[in-house]
Amino acid sequence: RAKADAETPSFEMTWSSTTSSGYCSQEDSDSELEQYFTARTSLARRPRRDQDEPVEWETPDLSQAEIEQKIKEYNAQINSNLFMSLNKDGSYTGFIKVQLKLVRPVSVPSSKKPPSLQDARRGPGRSTSVRRRTSFYLPKDAVKHLHVLSRTRAREVIEALLRKFLVVDDPRKFALFERAERHGQVYLRKLLDDEQPLRLRLLAGPSDKALTFVLKENDSGEVNWDAFSMPELHNFLRILQREEEEHLRQILQKYSYCRQKIQEALHACPLG
Repeated sequence: RAKADAETPSFEMTWSSTTSSGYCSQEDSDSELEQYFTARTSLARRPRRDQDEPVEWETPDLSQAEIEQKIKEYNAQINSNLFMSLNKDGSYTGFIKVQLKLVRPVSVPSSKKPPSLQDARRGPGRSTSVRRRTSFYLPKDAVKHLHVLSRTRAREVIEALLRKFLVVDDPRKFALFERAERHGQVYLRKLLDDEQPLRLRLLAGPSDKALTFVLKENDSGEVNWDAFSMPELHNFLRILQREEEEHLRQILQKYSYCRQKIQEALHACPLG
């Protein structure tokens, strides 16, 4: 395979799941927007269901000679043609595998059909302005093999993946994680935007147990409001207003009931 000639990653996509995607139109319908974007699902922190544990491990700096040796050792261990190649400028190219574990649907322009594998290889369309959107679920546990440069950053990997599948959601809604299995335990760590996935792949070796990359929603303790579109923000305000009104109604009803019972007790008490 020819080496990448630019910093933009090239991609080889493979689906590992036969699960069908679920499609729905969001366009201008508030009720349909609320089907996927609600205050409870987007604002509340959900308890973790998996057993992944955060961990940090060292990523030592390598000399050029050490990089060359690592690449030779890496290529000797793989049983496919997904080799790493050293470039004349000292950088190197290779493949990383990214597993998608997205819980919520993603958005694409509603003027376009949902992206297929062939659409992802052709790349995004010409138009960049998006007014109406269609939401759908990506196939569960879909896997992509990406051909990247050693200097390709984690944020660039996320952005390129979204472009390939015509996803118009803000890239900040997503995060790239590294997952490893050690001594029967599963460890998960969120990559920083400037980290280089291919370098981590080289250091860990080709084993999936040693390292796997996973794309997930970027769920943190704080809500990044800048990552939402105007329709989503307006929808949040309407939902919050309705929840506030319902909460107030329940409080007023509770105190009204208590007041009524106290008054009934007063009238029942004998005078004197």
